[in-house]
Amino acid sequence: MTFNSMQKNGLLLAAFAVIATSLVIGVQLLTEDKIEKQQQQQVLRTLNQLIPPALHDNDLYQSCRLLEDPALGTRKAQPLYRAWVDGTPTALAAEIVAPDGYSGAIHLLLAIKPNGEVLGVRTLRHKETPGLGDKIDVEKSNWIKSFAEKRIRGEDDTRWAVQRDGGMFDQFTGATITPRAVISAVKRATLKLQQQADVLFNADLPHCQEGQQ
Repeated sequence: MTFNSMQKNGLLLAAFAVIATSLVIGVQLLTEDKIEKQQQQQVLRTLNQLIPPALHDNDLYQSCRLLEDPALGTRKAQPLYRAWVDGTPTALAAEIVAPDGYSGAIHLLLAIKPNGEVLGVRTLRHKETPGLGDKIDVEKSNWIKSFAEKRIRGEDDTRWAVQRDGGMFDQFTGATITPRAVISAVKRATLKLQQQADVLFNADLPHCQEGQQ
């Protein structure tokens, strides 16, 4: 093979690489907005499941504010939703993260009453093992619903653990790491929201749309 032929083949390969990269970037850009809208719709549907119409007369999604606190499981500011009925605070919901899942971070939505009673928890996104850790999905099992109506007595409340560790929550056969991570994240965030409820309902926090600009 001559030098010119090698040079020509090299240029062709480089051209193909540029085209392929451009196509991947183009597809990503075209689908980003669609994926984001789908995720927003999922959150809105889940919010209305955890905070039913009887507990709010305001637009939950428009009430979204950004809260930055390590208790939510990440350094990144997370969406906080506030519910009222006739101006009276009725519920807080926050997107939280369990950073120590078996296969990575687990994204959750937690809703509580101002007195700290958990209204419910739902899994938004995760990469846990199918057939094992994915039981945190409400479509796969009712385990995630076991948080509803629970309260935390304090940071040393040992009931907030899997049964294998002396707690009140079921573990998954062959996948204890996943429920441990979720329980820990929910406990940590619930305590924070409960302790700061009065402040959070009145705090002047950035609107979620500001964080997307």
